[in-house]
Amino acid sequence: MAVSANRLELLQIADAVAREKSIDKSIVIAAMADAIQKAARARYGQETNIRADINPHTGEMKLQRLMQVVEQVEDYDKEVALLTARERNPDAQVGDYLAEILPPMEFGRIAAQSAKQVIVQKVREAERDRQFDEYKDRIGEIVNGTVKRVEYGNVIVDLGRGEAIIRRDELIPRENYKYGDRVRAYVYDVRREQRGPQIFMSRTHPQFMAKLFTMEVPEIYEGIIEIKSVARDPGSRAKIAVISRDSSIDPVGACVGMRGSRVQAVVGELQGEKIDIIPWSGEAASFIVNALQPAEVAKVVLDEDAERIEVVVPNDQLSLAIGRRGQNVRLASQLTGWDIDIMTEQEESERRQKEFVERSNLFMDALNVDEMVGQVLASEGFTTVEEVAYVEQDEIASIDGFDEDTASEIQERAKEFLDRIETEQDEKRTALGVSDELRQIEGITTAMMVTLGEDGVKTIEDFAGYAVDDLTGWKERKDGETKFFPGVLASFNITRGDAEAMIVDARRKAGWISDDEVEASEEEAETASA
Repeated sequence: MAVSANRLELLQIADAVAREKSIDKSIVIAAMADAIQKAARARYGQETNIRADINPHTGEMKLQRLMQVVEQVEDYDKEVALLTARERNPDAQVGDYLAEILPPMEFGRIAAQSAKQVIVQKVREAERDRQFDEYKDRIGEIVNGTVKRVEYGNVIVDLGRGEAIIRRDELIPRENYKYGDRVRAYVYDVRREQRGPQIFMSRTHPQFMAKLFTMEVPEIYEGIIEIKSVARDPGSRAKIAVISRDSSIDPVGACVGMRGSRVQAVVGELQGEKIDIIPWSGEAASFIVNALQPAEVAKVVLDEDAERIEVVVPNDQLSLAIGRRGQNVRLASQLTGWDIDIMTEQEESERRQKEFVERSNLFMDALNVDEMVGQVLASEGFTTVEEVAYVEQDEIASIDGFDEDTASEIQERAKEFLDRIETEQDEKRTALGVSDELRQIEGITTAMMVTLGEDGVKTIEDFAGYAVDDLTGWKERKDGETKFFPGVLASFNITRGDAEAMIVDARRKAGWISDDEVEASEEEAETASA
């Protein structure tokens, strides 16, 4: 093959490759030019700076050797002296390049093979870039394809202009695919990797079901109905929460369709997965009651700080609320984002009775009062000795059977008890070697200092090294189950905001951050919340 080969044929080859690989023709022509440059360097020397140009309209090729203009030549293969350069071009300046036209050259077998490898490599890279650019913007869409092969349970899907993979754990259980089957799945990730773009698809992803509903329900597609959350146990059961922006349209009815036609179309695609369509509510309690359908709920108790909710159900509804292997409550928890504790009315009654007895005994021991007084305080809603000690005296005196003298005596005993506990805790704190300077941190109590000392924290610098999770604890969700890992001060029921304020105060006192930095971060937080 000579450089002076048929120009029209060269352009036809470039055009054919570009169409076959769905890439730009200019990329193929640039790859050919690179291949010619590589072959020319093999002929004229690898150190020679050679440039090949191919006219994309005429196919004309030009081979040039570039020499840089310098004051003093150090590399005679790449550089030319300024005086010499001006003999050929009077306007030449240092840093310019002089182009010397090289004669046409013949490609030997080895050179042609090398050129072919360069072209193939460049075209393959361009094809990969095209695939990545095309599918990176399709994350979150449902894509159709044909099964190309199955490897160790993973399904390789031919998308026409690319390949995707559905991993074994992203397939609905008991689903089997073979070569040539049509498959529909959700694109959840596209990664640029060494071997080319990797397109990952899923049939178990919660959003796969949401997108199927979007395709089947025009009101969702048009934005009249919104899917707020989805929870799935793939191949078995699912819950989807919907809300309508138009009060005249029932979101649940619209998703179900005439005689269940719309929801059945989705169920059929999901291999018979049963779907509960739940009306979404901004009130957490109402939403959770709806999410636990078909079970009936007697009462709910929310703990917003801990993001937990206790649901009380009639005794005969317990198994229905929990579901088979905990499926119903697990899906309801995923759907709402709350940790849900299910208990029967009998269990709740027993627990409340137990708590009542424990509080009564606490007051009897701490205040040195008889059982009746302890039970009265517990029944009035007092839970700790601190509440008894520092509540308004009139609040205790107003209890039936109590007067001001009794209230005064009870509060005096409560304060004496707290002082005694404080002294014991302080001695324990001293024995652990916890520095007195920790008291400077706002919100730190002596009991906390003892707990911190048991965790090895003795100075402000030690405390400043904590993260919020270290103090309050953190949650990890896996397979629909949420596990709580308690922090050092979890037993003191401090909020994340309190923990963060303590850590910031400690870092400021330790000199790790300045007051200006604290004020700036507070202003940023206020701006973000606004």
